Parts: sequence; structure tokens; C-alpha cells
Amino acid sequence: MSEIPPSYPIIEPDVKAPTLRRLRQLSRVLDRAITVPGTQVSVGLDPILGLIPVGGDFLGVMLSAYIVLEAARLGAPAATLSRMVLNIIIDGLVGAIPVAGDLFDFAWKANERNIRLLEDHLRFPSQRKRADKWFVFGVFIVLFIVAIGLVTFTVILIRLLGELFGMLQGLLTGG
Repeated sequence: MSEIPPSYPIIEPDVKAPTLRRLRQLSRVLDRAITVPGTQVSVGLDPILGLIPVGGDFLGVMLSAYIVLEAARLGAPAATLSRMVLNIIIDGLVGAIPVAGDLFDFAWKANERNIRLLEDHLRFPSQRKRADKWFVFGVFIVLFIVAIGLVTFTVILIRLLGELFGMLQGLLTGG
């Protein structure tokens, strides 16, 4: 009996190593691209993007989501993909909090965590069932909604801070 192929393309075994290498490089760029001189502390593009109002967090979540998509193509099971998505959601939601979230972004390396989860799966692939196409589709819908929510949260926060600043300015000028 033939197996019905999923709608997303499956990566063949001989292509897994270059794909994993590419995902590791992306993870490094997002989480540890620059090492602070004289320290063991490293910073990636993800926390820097988080500093950009409105679109930064959205872009960070979408870049992280690419790693999850590739993990699905490599045959990662639903449980692994779910844990990867949870890492991204934690990174995105906490990272959206001004100042404290930016500091959190420097410590929480969601993409590195996700690469480790993928590597664990690839070490023992036959022990776990591959995620189906509808689960992967649902994962991306959830990540997209989270990303849109982050943009909305940032816009509302900027608007509220602008109104507060206007009120304070009015009180200080006596108008």
C-alpha cells in the first residue's frame, strides 16, 4: 500500500546535512552573530530586530518560523514542532515587552533551542512519527497570528505612550 505524500516537500536523507548546516547558520545569525568584546556574551539579529518598533518582532518570529518549516520538511514529529513553536512564542511575547523584553531576548536563544530539538530528532528519526501537513499548516497559522498580535501590541503601546507623553507635556506647560 502506498503512502500518500504530504503537501510540503520532504527533504531526502542525502540533503539533510546541508539543510541542517544552513539552519545552524541561520540560528547563529539570529541568536549569536556578534560576541561582545572581552566577554562570553553574544548577540544575534533577533534581539536587534526586536528593538525596531512595530515590525521588528514580526520579522523575528517569521525568520524563526522558517526553521520550524524546515524541521517539518526534515520529518520532525508534531511534538518536536510544538516545542519549537512554544520557544518562538515565548521569545516573541516576552520580547515584545519594552526594555525587559529586549533584555530577555539577549538571554533566551529560541533558535538555538530549536536547532537542538531538531538535532535530537535527526539522531533518532525512526522513534517518532512525522507531523502531518495539517499540523504544520496550523503551526504556521498560530505563528502568524502571534506575529500579528505582536505588531498590534507594539502599535497600541506606542500610541498609549504618545498619549501619556502628551498629557505630561500639557501638565508641565500648564496647558
